[in-house]
Amino acid sequence: MSNSSFERPREIITFCLKPFEDQKGSTAYEEAFRRLEHVIRTYQSQLIKAKTPVAVDFSNMPTVTINEDAHGH
Repeated sequence: MSNSSFERPREIITFCLKPFEDQKGSTAYEEAFRRLEHVIRTYQSQLIKAKTPVAVDFSNMPTVTINEDAHGH
């Protein structure tokens, strides 16, 4: 996916939570999604108020390794 497609909170969250897609209907997944959506929308509203564009570079974030065997994959 190109960076330009990550402009809406739900698209960003769905991409980030993709490794946990098999838990999509769980209470924990829905709560994590709700919280992330709130954070992103709040952040975006503050950026709009400040009238300052901000680029977020995720390339420097440490990689998280998920043991897919532990999740039944």
